[in-house]
Amino acid sequence: MTKKIFSGVQPTGNLHLGNYLGAIKNFVSLNNDDQNKCIFCVVDLHAITVKQDSKVLRNNIRETVATFVASGIDPSKSIIFNQSSVAAHSETAWILSCVARMGWLNRMTQFKEKAGKDKEKASVGLYSYPILMAADILLYDATHVPVGDDQKQHLELCRDIGQKFNNDFGIEDFFVIPEPLIQKEFSRIMSLKDGLKKMSKSDVSDLSRINLTDTKDQIINKIKKAKTDPLPMPSSLEELNERPEASNLIGIFSSLNNSSLEEIIKKFSGKNFSDFKNELSQLLVDKIDPISQEIKKLLNESSYLDQILSDGSQKAQEIASQKIKKIHKIVGF
Repeated sequence: MTKKIFSGVQPTGNLHLGNYLGAIKNFVSLNNDDQNKCIFCVVDLHAITVKQDSKVLRNNIRETVATFVASGIDPSKSIIFNQSSVAAHSETAWILSCVARMGWLNRMTQFKEKAGKDKEKASVGLYSYPILMAADILLYDATHVPVGDDQKQHLELCRDIGQKFNNDFGIEDFFVIPEPLIQKEFSRIMSLKDGLKKMSKSDVSDLSRINLTDTKDQIINKIKKAKTDPLPMPSSLEELNERPEASNLIGIFSSLNNSSLEEIIKKFSGKNFSDFKNELSQLLVDKIDPISQEIKKLLNESSYLDQILSDGSQKAQEIASQKIKKIHKIVGF
């Protein structure tokens, strides 16, 4: 059975190892499977829920496309486009906002986390962001959506909105209700300086993350300086659970090498961290350095990146325009 897969990535710039292992590596696998029809959207409308510099945003959109292509996503096999180029996303979001309920949005924990204590000063866009996400997915009849832990709740909301629309207008299965695609054997990537904090581009210290544009020397230096504890390498999963920094580094090795945590623990049990770090550095250099070099090369070919977006937008527009016409008819426009 063919899977229709939709996923969006915010053009925040400076994508890092956590983004690669948490999403992009999986996108490449999905793109390479002939059973899948993939749409990868650069969600620039979502990006402006917080204030952006227009020039920086434009560059970040291109950088996201460059990262997709450099990582191995083939634009001739999958649709790559930016959200704002297809007006049906915004229009569908408005229609669905008249279907969604305030109580549903009030339960969204990500808004509470991002808005902080003074949520009265947060933008309306940040609050209603999950409805736009639902529109993104439902417009393309996506059957599956790759999601991390932080987006599971939003996908549940998308399912609720789609189901309510179908029920309200008495049209069964008009909106396809998507299923989540959860990565198996995936370790959440944490900061290299603090195993309890998620790896983030907003961290003040650049040593906390491996950027996808880092050089070989930068990667090696960052792993050498990555925080560990004074004990030798762990010898069991139980021990690993009590040592966050060791768990993070072994998780990175596992995700890059497609090996189980047990295999890595067995290989390095009782050894010094320096031996493990040397192998991890080499693994990272082998995987990330070619991507880094290709990203830098593609960023000098802005017309090529713009053409990918233009071609992708045209393909996305063809699909979305048919769906929005049907929505108009159902609603009564």
